[in-house]
Amino acid sequence: MLEPGSENIKAFHLAGIVPVAGQKLDFDFPWHDCMQPINENYLLVERAIIECAYAGCETIWVVCNDDMQPLIRHRMGDYIEDPYYLSKSNFVKFPSEHRRQIPIFYCPIHPKDRDRRDSLGWAALHGALNAFVISNKISKWLVPSRYYITFPYGVYPPETVSSYRKQISHKDPFFLSFQGKTVRDGEYLGFTMSGEEYKEYVRSIKESCTLGDKSLPPEERWSSRHFTLDKIFGCGNIVESKKLELPWYHRTDTWEGLKDFWKSSESDKLKRPSASMFKKSKYSKIGAPIE
Repeated sequence: MLEPGSENIKAFHLAGIVPVAGQKLDFDFPWHDCMQPINENYLLVERAIIECAYAGCETIWVVCNDDMQPLIRHRMGDYIEDPYYLSKSNFVKFPSEHRRQIPIFYCPIHPKDRDRRDSLGWAALHGALNAFVISNKISKWLVPSRYYITFPYGVYPPETVSSYRKQISHKDPFFLSFQGKTVRDGEYLGFTMSGEEYKEYVRSIKESCTLGDKSLPPEERWSSRHFTLDKIFGCGNIVESKKLELPWYHRTDTWEGLKDFWKSSESDKLKRPSASMFKKSKYSKIGAPIE
């Protein structure tokens, strides 16, 4: 059973979820849509992972199927440096001893859900479930207290959330908004979710989905695979004091939207972080020599 954790930030495990699987856009490139560039040497999915790091996530779970996972993992690596501790390490004698690595895990959509429930919103929920199940098998003390979900196709400055790490790692919901709109309105904006809220979202999907009813035409079966974010997360509870208004935001889920972002003045403000934060490093296998 998913349960929210302690309110004490020191005992709080915030798991970052980056859904990638489950949505086919109109870019039609040989690589996955989440790997579109937003600046020099900077991709959509990288921005989402970096946002999780700024938000204070202890683990990051990228939901991507096996056909796209090798290239994404080759680009991202197995961990990212926590920017909070990275900045503090600049003022100590032994910087490497004061840094903290955030592991990145890659998990696929369950085969029974592919081409059935595998929308982008369902991928986010499945990522939270994977984070819970795998962590719980290792130790109950590793079970996430809350989940921070962010999407590759919403572009905004990821460092904005760094000043709100304590509010994000809290038992109350936290939503990013732009012009008053949030993920509940179908926007690709980050938010947090507890275990109880996860169950509400899943229940809402199952009640609205047509499932595999063979009395319906094939194109009308498993309707949830076409659910938009507002359809899935519309029942989320927003606490006004826990809502952060962003300075700017662009949707990049269409070719026109991506071009509009490139033409905007904000495109020059979004730069890839330093190499010390995002090294694309990989952990060595158990028993294998360290590279």
